[in-house]
Amino acid sequence: MRETYEMGLGARGDEGYEALVAAHEGLDEAQSHALNARIVLLLANRIGDVDELKTILKTARSYA
Repeated sequence: MRETYEMGLGARGDEGYEALVAAHEGLDEAQSHALNARIVLLLANRIGDVDELKTILKTARSYA
């Protein structure tokens, strides 16, 4: 069963998405993948909860 999440960014979700897209501008595919990996690690450290991180990873994987 897939975990569901509320929109934590609320009304600023589009702004967050635009910032993510802007962060990737001008990068080649390898650089973009590396940036994504760094973003995931930084967000994981910000969350600071391994069990929650595992749930998030499982949910993300369920979309593959």
